[in-house]
Amino acid sequence: MKAIAYTQHGLSIDDSRSLVDIELPKPTPGPHDLLVEVQAVSVNPVDTKVRSGSPTDTPRVLGWDAVGIVREVGSEVTLFQPGDDVYYAGSITRPGTNSEFHLVDERIVGRKPASLGAADAAALPLTSITAWELLFDRLGILENGGKGESLLIVGAAGGVGSILTQLARQLTQLTVIGTASRPETQEWIRALGAHHVIDHSQPLTEELARIGLKEVSHVISLTHTDSHFPHLIEVLRPQGRLALIDDPDTLDVVPMKRKSLSLHWELMFTRPMFETSDMIRQHELLNRVAELIDQGVLRSTLGEHFGRINAQNLRRAHALIESGKAKGKLVLEGF
Repeated sequence: MKAIAYTQHGLSIDDSRSLVDIELPKPTPGPHDLLVEVQAVSVNPVDTKVRSGSPTDTPRVLGWDAVGIVREVGSEVTLFQPGDDVYYAGSITRPGTNSEFHLVDERIVGRKPASLGAADAAALPLTSITAWELLFDRLGILENGGKGESLLIVGAAGGVGSILTQLARQLTQLTVIGTASRPETQEWIRALGAHHVIDHSQPLTEELARIGLKEVSHVISLTHTDSHFPHLIEVLRPQGRLALIDDPDTLDVVPMKRKSLSLHWELMFTRPMFETSDMIRQHELLNRVAELIDQGVLRSTLGEHFGRINAQNLRRAHALIESGKAKGKLVLEGF
């Protein structure tokens, strides 16, 4: 089968060897596995981080988002059958989705939204899981809850921010404030439903004051948390909650004590990586997102379609992710 891999970590994405087209044997499903024929994938920052920083002795296939058709099922599979249309983000401990066929545990797979094509659906799994877990599992917001409270989303125009903004606006009563520094990304966040948009390249206290807010009850920081951290502590109200997903070299959390602030870290791979007892929650929440998409409550966050799934197009997508200028999700479709 066709696949795209890296064989040497740390190469510049401008180097044609950074991602290469290869051939691999078609895999065989284990007891809980689905063998999925991949139709579309999307690219996430985790792809670029693994390619840059994780050494490998053998070709490593990246990709943690896929839409496809179930072709075979393992002996203990009960949730799906051959012919089903599915979408999922997979596990970072297994080969990625940038291949014609892919194995994934059924417990982290959802029914593809019926109203979306493969490309639009491929934009959703990893970011939807991350955003859902951030909002409802980590911060403990209740659906239709949060009345009188506020959520500041730092970096709201990216993949996670794009679906998080929608979830917070549509499923809670929070006042949603998104940050972006460019006119086109600011307009994108407004279109996704944010009540307010502020510029994170300016002092956050001044930007919040501009929209009539002194403080916020919740912050989700999706990028550059280390540089924003002192300001986030300043704008959080006493007993507020801060969640993040990025990888600061270090964080001095001691200043959080004075306000009794809490810190929550989110990694959507935790459940599949450790095969937690509630691993099936990702199956359930992906199905819920599919329902909300089909009901018109949520929309796809596809930002740009990069053509067919091959090394050349994936290198272009990785380059845009690394530039920090991506809006929404970058999707590739078909082999």
